[in-house]
Amino acid sequence: MVSHNSLLNTSHSTHNLGFFFDEHLTFSNQITSLFKAYYYLIRQLCCIWPAGSLTACTIVTSVVHSKLGYCNSLLCKLPRSQLSHLQQIQNSLAYADAKSAKSFHMIPILRSFYWLKITEHIEYKLLSIIYKVLSTTQPPYLHNLISVQPPRSTRCLSVVILARPPTSASLKITDLFFCYASPYV
Repeated sequence: MVSHNSLLNTSHSTHNLGFFFDEHLTFSNQITSLFKAYYYLIRQLCCIWPAGSLTACTIVTSVVHSKLGYCNSLLCKLPRSQLSHLQQIQNSLAYADAKSAKSFHMIPILRSFYWLKITEHIEYKLLSIIYKVLSTTQPPYLHNLISVQPPRSTRCLSVVILARPPTSASLKITDLFFCYASPYV
């Protein structure tokens, strides 16, 4: 039985399913955690790489990319200054993987590995979710959040445009919600 006079302890951040959420949804704790962990992993990788182990390269690359991709659709609409830390992780991994000097331009290296930049990967992930929701109407809780605008006569009839829900609040945090972020992307 819960007393009506009981106090709740508040926390500035919480860890749920391997992801850090903070009170303002800036995800700074999540980004800092990934930044520290993966720079350590990449430094360790550079120590074992001269042995010529392609298996080590594949394992570390898959581990880092799976963590960078995990829940990254939550990071949509975050400031580029925060996402730049994740991009630095990916760039360091690419430099180590390609065994190239830091003076080389990053875009050709990422393209040679068929990697998307972090911002592109976040948009790709969100677009994949939107496509799945629109084509299968599953999961229903997401399908109920989005709606397609009625078609207009345009040159391209295959374009699907999502309706933007009316905004009742001027809070920036509402831009992070799926129903607001999906029409944006």
